[in-house]
Amino acid sequence: MFDLPSWWAHLVSWLSGHAVEPVLGALHLDGLSGNPDDIAAALLIAALQLAIIGCVFRPLETWFPAERWSDRRLTRVDRNYTLLMLLGIFPLFTYLVLMPFSHLLGGGGEAVDPGTGSALALTHWVPWLDHHPYVLFAVYYVIYDFTYYWMHRTQHAIPWWWALHSMHHSTRQMSCWTNDRGSLVDGFIQSMILATVGLVIGVDPDEFAWLMLLGELVQNLSHTNVRLGFGRVFDRVFVAPKFHRLHHMLVDPERPTLHNCNYGQVLAIWDVLFGTALYGEAPRPTGVGDPIVDADNDYGLIGLHWVALKRFWVAVRQPAGWRPGEVAFGADYTPIPVGQLDLHALARPAPAVAVVADASAGDDAMVESAPG
Repeated sequence: MFDLPSWWAHLVSWLSGHAVEPVLGALHLDGLSGNPDDIAAALLIAALQLAIIGCVFRPLETWFPAERWSDRRLTRVDRNYTLLMLLGIFPLFTYLVLMPFSHLLGGGGEAVDPGTGSALALTHWVPWLDHHPYVLFAVYYVIYDFTYYWMHRTQHAIPWWWALHSMHHSTRQMSCWTNDRGSLVDGFIQSMILATVGLVIGVDPDEFAWLMLLGELVQNLSHTNVRLGFGRVFDRVFVAPKFHRLHHMLVDPERPTLHNCNYGQVLAIWDVLFGTALYGEAPRPTGVGDPIVDADNDYGLIGLHWVALKRFWVAVRQPAGWRPGEVAFGADYTPIPVGQLDLHALARPAPAVAVVADASAGDDAMVESAPG
């Protein structure tokens, strides 16, 4: 019988021995704390993720687009950044930071050795779960996703964190590559929060990698430029592209809080339970109204991170950056409460182009928009 775990372990070991270890040795990184197998596993997971994005999600954008673009130029920086993140930055981050951090705190809560791991590990309190790995993984994921939901809401609520996270929202052409568009500082904060929660509840580092893969793949799909929903029932449970697109919509000056919705990563049920779900709204152009953040679209990979870091550095050093609430940024990157701004003055008209009919919802899908 085909044994998937054994096959995967063999593949990780082969890649580690034939590629990762020689490269780490050449770069003089082989003496650092961390297992080269972690990089090999991260690279294989990244290759799997890229294959699904490129062979499944990207064709869907061609066949069933939510908005038609005459030029995909603005998606290129997101594509290049995704490649850089998945094939370079994240594997090294896993090797140099995440796994050593896990080992420092004792790794997962292992039932076989009561003296190790977290006292809050799920298998410590419910030993039955240790004998039902798929149920345990599902429970882990519900907790992981719940954590992500509240973390995501906090990213939008705290000005200094929004200064970083706004880089993700600034894209005018949301596509299957947009999910990984984000500040490295923001990514570090998110990873450490999620990893800490995982360690506390007893997630093994290898399981954590698969939790992240599942979450990332669903987010790649939910950012895809495609008119896809999951139906009246499943749309209330899982995050569909149509659902998440509303989270990325431009501010409506007539309804300035409308876009504060749909924060879920995989499970839409959190938005339903906590009153942040939005359904039945005609799709709107994506991006941000704040011209300071919208200017991110004029930069390449390095410039994007530099301006996001400047916004963060100014915001985190002053009281306004810690005062919860939605903000825009002044020319000197000082956070300005949105309530003090004229949103109509910030709005820019969108050019009229062909509308893509969404037969599944009976609404008109979004058309390509001008920045604003």
